[in-house]
Amino acid sequence: MEDRSPEHVPAVTQQLSGPIGEESGADIPTPRLNQTRAGIKPKAKPQADADLSDPSLYFNRELSHLQFNIRVLEQALDESHPLLNRLMFLLIFSSNLDEFFEIRVAGLKHQLALGDASTGADGRSPRAVLGEISTIAHEQIERQYRILNEVLLPALLEKGLRFRRRSDWNKAQRAWVRDYFEGEIMPVISPIGLDPSHPFPRLVNKSLNFIVQLEGKDAFGREGGLAILPAPRSLPRVIAMPPELCDEGFTEAVFLSSMIHAHAEELFPGMTVRGCYQFRLTRNADMTVDPEEVSDLASALRGELLARRYGSGVRLEVVDTCPEELASFLLKQFELEEEDLYRVNGPVNLTRMMSLLGQVDSPELFYRPFTPGFPKNLNKGGSLFDIIAAGDVLLHHPFQSFAPVEDLLSEAARDPGVLAIKQTLYRTGADSPIVNSLVEAARGGKEVTVVIELRARFDEADNLSLASRLQEAGAIVIYGVMAYKTHAKMMHIVRREKDKLRHYAHLGTGNYHSKTARLYTDYSLLTANPTLCEDVHQVFQQLSGMGRARRIETLLHAPFTLHEGLVAMIEREAVEARKGKRAHLIVKCNSLTEPKLIQALYRASQAGVECDLIIRGQCCLRPGVPGVSENIRVRSIVARFLEHTRVFYFHNGGKPEVWASSADFMTRNMFHRVETCFPLLDRKLAARVRKDLETYLVDNCQSWLLQPDGSYLKQEPGDAAPISAQETLLYAYAAKA
Repeated sequence: MEDRSPEHVPAVTQQLSGPIGEESGADIPTPRLNQTRAGIKPKAKPQADADLSDPSLYFNRELSHLQFNIRVLEQALDESHPLLNRLMFLLIFSSNLDEFFEIRVAGLKHQLALGDASTGADGRSPRAVLGEISTIAHEQIERQYRILNEVLLPALLEKGLRFRRRSDWNKAQRAWVRDYFEGEIMPVISPIGLDPSHPFPRLVNKSLNFIVQLEGKDAFGREGGLAILPAPRSLPRVIAMPPELCDEGFTEAVFLSSMIHAHAEELFPGMTVRGCYQFRLTRNADMTVDPEEVSDLASALRGELLARRYGSGVRLEVVDTCPEELASFLLKQFELEEEDLYRVNGPVNLTRMMSLLGQVDSPELFYRPFTPGFPKNLNKGGSLFDIIAAGDVLLHHPFQSFAPVEDLLSEAARDPGVLAIKQTLYRTGADSPIVNSLVEAARGGKEVTVVIELRARFDEADNLSLASRLQEAGAIVIYGVMAYKTHAKMMHIVRREKDKLRHYAHLGTGNYHSKTARLYTDYSLLTANPTLCEDVHQVFQQLSGMGRARRIETLLHAPFTLHEGLVAMIEREAVEARKGKRAHLIVKCNSLTEPKLIQALYRASQAGVECDLIIRGQCCLRPGVPGVSENIRVRSIVARFLEHTRVFYFHNGGKPEVWASSADFMTRNMFHRVETCFPLLDRKLAARVRKDLETYLVDNCQSWLLQPDGSYLKQEPGDAAPISAQETLLYAYAAKA
């Protein structure tokens, strides 16, 4: 996406238009993933006859998830993004697919291994879904490497960034590579010959490895055969060449795999290397902890973290030059089928290229930086407690700064009037200002209680470390509730003011993480509203103690009242529509997969409610089905920032309500997690969020509309003014440079 100077960005009130460039003219086609299968087609039925549990009304969750990743890959072709950000999207596609295979594909394979053929709402069997995933993933991974090799690398070369292949090294570069290999790689690499005394090694999940064909005899007289070279995980996968070895005006880099390939023979002295081929195994990385069998969650997770590195195989990637017999040999070793094999034309571990982005000194190839803004009432300075006591503060990240949230906690840690602080932590940074303030508060004698969710996927090790640090400082650390992940984003502060206690709270849609607050869109509410603060207090009491919570007045709270509350608000719109009155709802979240919520939306559509859904990723609802969902429109926004806000608008008979939540419209969020959903009680703040939502609804640059057949159609400005929601919000809220 282009970043424009303010004079080129029209104001939000001027048609909500934003500065966006034209689409790429690359001839790599945009896919239209069709989830309609034989025997399951949209049905046009009279409203009264429609069976809302009919599998034809639901898309498959895994295939919808995969399609979101395809929309991410599409950004690599979008010339409105700076060139290195296009490369970043291509690498994010790799990272997303890694997790997709580690969790979603692994889960389906595990289901099959248990003989469980149960289906989801869409009626597809696990085996059928795995087959469709394999077909689509093979197509898209092949397409990803074509985009890299035919579009991005040539474009980067034109901008002075070159990846040197072995065949292109000159004499000086070859000498430097040899020195690097001997000094940095040779001392830490361990070749493993395969023979009866050297069985096939256990290889770490997603590690870079080589299978080597050898000829000749070694020092012990053993005949050549096969060997495995695990690339040391401590070494970078992309290494920048010294400037003096680069052509004038170029930044040049070389892949670690090329260095190892070029000098593999030195690792087997006296033998001949007949072939050396990259491969990478993706393993099942899901962790399961049975609450019935665990007495110490932290200890159980530490054991699971070690096991995650060596879970069962789910995908094998090999370089496309690897001979068939070697690929078959590897498949047999990992107990995988031919459909699990992915041949790639380039490095097998593209995600590790991400490290290069931080080494390139070419700001014109990245998004133009911006400074997050502040609401007007925060620009005056002074105590945050005084500002929040005067009225609620709403922040829209990353367009507005996350610093006020951190500053509130920092002020609370030092304020002698603050008696107690309670905080949930799901994902946070390794050196988080939030954690530093909690440590300072605990050491200062304040009552600090932290609910840390140890099972936040892929952040388990960091959260275990944070828990130890906070406990050492004197904080009370709670791991939540065994059967329910604590996903709610809450902070509660108790402060003595003029001989009475006053409560303050923060509620958010995103994590307490400074870095992701610059990359993800989220809302933060800072409030001293007595009812909201008391509700937050009650939820914390429920998490830390035993027994039932007292009546929660304002919040909706999973796994107790959130699901039924959302269904009731959707049904309320349907009641208004049946009366012939205006009825409208807007739901913005990351995923929509929970069948009962989908059915509530179908009933609302049947009643005549206008339903606008902004669903970034998975969506199992099928829009546009006559008699069922013709009043439902589903769009996905994929752009510079990861859309992460969960906000819901209900017209409510002319008395609009706006709610924000930590929860998506998914079964796990509604029934298996601790979540909060909070209303914006300040009318001006609620109206502001409504305006933000309307901005997303008119986006014609980064918006994709879900079609009845399951494909997504990219929206184009055509003859209309280009409107980018994120650019518009940047202009509206970020600090003006």
